[in-house]
Amino acid sequence: MEVSWVTNLVSILLAAILTNNFILSQFLGICPFLGVSKKLDTAVGMSAAVIFVMLIATAVTWPIQVFLLTPNDLDYLQTIVFILVIAALVQFVEIILKKYMVSLYKALGVYLPLITTNCAVLGVTILNFTNGYTSVPYGFVQSMVNSLGGGLGFMLAMVLFAGVRGRIEHSDIPKSLQGLPITLVSASLVSISFLGFQGLVDGLFA
Repeated sequence: MEVSWVTNLVSILLAAILTNNFILSQFLGICPFLGVSKKLDTAVGMSAAVIFVMLIATAVTWPIQVFLLTPNDLDYLQTIVFILVIAALVQFVEIILKKYMVSLYKALGVYLPLITTNCAVLGVTILNFTNGYTSVPYGFVQSMVNSLGGGLGFMLAMVLFAGVRGRIEHSDIPKSLQGLPITLVSASLVSISFLGFQGLVDGLFA
């Protein structure tokens, strides 16, 4: 029996959150993952901004790729065009936060403009086409769901790691492991834990 489109969308969403998590499985967006996960509020704030940028970037880049770049054999411009779009969107988010959420804007600091070079954001826009989400209009829906899942997976990883780092601060860590070493070890353990989700999506929708 052919898998229904609803089931397909749910599988794309769960895969993006769990089995294909951008940070913990594909190791994209490591810079904000390590830099902004010290506190839960900043981790959630950064994640919300990333989700917003991912969704809007996908909504803008998908039609550009499908209706402009591909028909005119300009696929080689994909990365440059997508980065320019993401940069413009990040500037928009930065203006909004600076005006309406000053405390979050200050807490995120330099990491907010770094969303422009966050490879997780660029990665999701490119992977939408690598995964073959190009049909009209269903491919657009698949791309948006994949971007939402990628953003939620980003938030899940950030929140989990913020909790882990909170526990680390109150733990007796050997001097040789304090700071970056224990942070990287903890990140590796969290990443390994996500291996348990491998095959979960295929099992649910087999």
